[in-house]
Amino acid sequence: MNHLISLAGIGLLAGLLPAQAQRKSVIKHQQPNIILFLVDDMGWQDTSVPFWTQRTPFNDRYHTPNMVRMAKLGVKFTQAYACPVSSPSRVSLLTGMNAARHRVTNWTLEKNTSTDAKDPDLIFPIWNVNGITPTPSVERAVYATTLPMLLQKAGYTTIHCGKAHFGAKDTPGEEPKNLGFDINIAGHAAGGPATYQGLKNFGNDDLGQPTSVWSIPGLKKYHGKDINLTEALTIEALHAVDSVRNNGNPFFLYMSHYAVHAPIEANNQFIKNYENSGLDKTEAKYASMIEGMDKSLGDIMDYLERNNLEKNTIILFMSDNGGLSAVARGGEPHTHNRPLASGKGSAYEGGIREPMMLIWPDVAKPNSICDKYLIIEDFFPSILQMAGLKKFNTVQIIDGISFIPFLNDKSDPSKNRPLFWHYPNRWGETGPGIGTFSSVRLNDWKLIYYHTSQKIELFNITNDISETKNLADKEQTMVKKLSKVLGEYLRKVNAQMPMNKHTGKAVPYPDQM
Repeated sequence: MNHLISLAGIGLLAGLLPAQAQRKSVIKHQQPNIILFLVDDMGWQDTSVPFWTQRTPFNDRYHTPNMVRMAKLGVKFTQAYACPVSSPSRVSLLTGMNAARHRVTNWTLEKNTSTDAKDPDLIFPIWNVNGITPTPSVERAVYATTLPMLLQKAGYTTIHCGKAHFGAKDTPGEEPKNLGFDINIAGHAAGGPATYQGLKNFGNDDLGQPTSVWSIPGLKKYHGKDINLTEALTIEALHAVDSVRNNGNPFFLYMSHYAVHAPIEANNQFIKNYENSGLDKTEAKYASMIEGMDKSLGDIMDYLERNNLEKNTIILFMSDNGGLSAVARGGEPHTHNRPLASGKGSAYEGGIREPMMLIWPDVAKPNSICDKYLIIEDFFPSILQMAGLKKFNTVQIIDGISFIPFLNDKSDPSKNRPLFWHYPNRWGETGPGIGTFSSVRLNDWKLIYYHTSQKIELFNITNDISETKNLADKEQTMVKKLSKVLGEYLRKVNAQMPMNKHTGKAVPYPDQM
């Protein structure tokens, strides 16, 4: 079934014409180039740009001058949300669907294989372990019309560079070209690299063959060279843009870095300053990875300016989930995103709140701040609106709404709008807020419902950003209200719930306890 979505801009002429012919038929004015710069596992505090009301020691630890540069040229969003782990966010981004609806609720890898850790109390649902599919014939996958497919039809040349993690190995979704990208650089099924080191062939053997599922494909020209993966991807992305920027079509570059996902390895260009600063050795390596990512952003911005493209290019910056803090980091676990609680995998703010920025010349006010909240599926309709699409057909229902009204203050789409998270899975690590849960944010309030204990936590995020005061006992009226909002939404999208091993029954929705 097709669902018709309306936005501001030009109309998309759908049909059975070849892709290039379709593109030529819809270009009626100079559409902007669009760059989506997505960082993996980057926390809200992993930057010298403060996304809070005040600077913190983390903002002084990290050196990200190009993020500072971007913030001065555009708008900084202080309450941008994603899912607690990678694949659900990336599927929401490409489909406009909430994770509860698309059912790719945990990270994907092997075909027909769940990545859920074993649990003593719960049996997890048969979720869409195979990720996105461009055809309806793939089992345990979400069939969708993707963002790059629609951009292709609207006349864009679409480039994927870096981490894909859209579909499981040996399924169509593992190849970005099957999902609407004209060019794929180094994207495949895995969600992390074997190594960032060119001297180690990015995890391949001396013949360029993969040694594990984590080996990075397609970068053989850099094997044996002293180059970091982040740098190599940036060079290749700009080569791709250079090859298509004069073909008469606008370009969409999805610059999706593997950084700063584990393994935490030093970026040799930047490690010395951090080692000399007295930082924990692991944290020094992590900081060098952050600065390497920031250099990539700067290299792309420099390229646009050198080629007089900056005035007609939109740049979006986002992370796919909260910063890693439970494992692999130096220092005390669950503290790396403070004042936010916990980190990747958690229902708390540290697991889902992301650094986000936008440059849109003559539209987004430079050096401005937006404190309205939004969520990862909102990128889908927002980018299509940026591209000038008014109408388009999708096989899926779209949950996201455009955040473009935030830029002109004509309306506030976030007011009285609930945001939803649904994770009927087990990541495997432990820590504050890490578990099997469903959650809702509505205005100042956030409710978390834990599936194992069937306990509820309630926080006023505006007054308590660190989620230290559980108000569930004191605010029973709000608990009842938000439990109903969450329960009704989960039923509406037919959200999957785990089963309790001890009772043999499905975990009830939060308003059915």
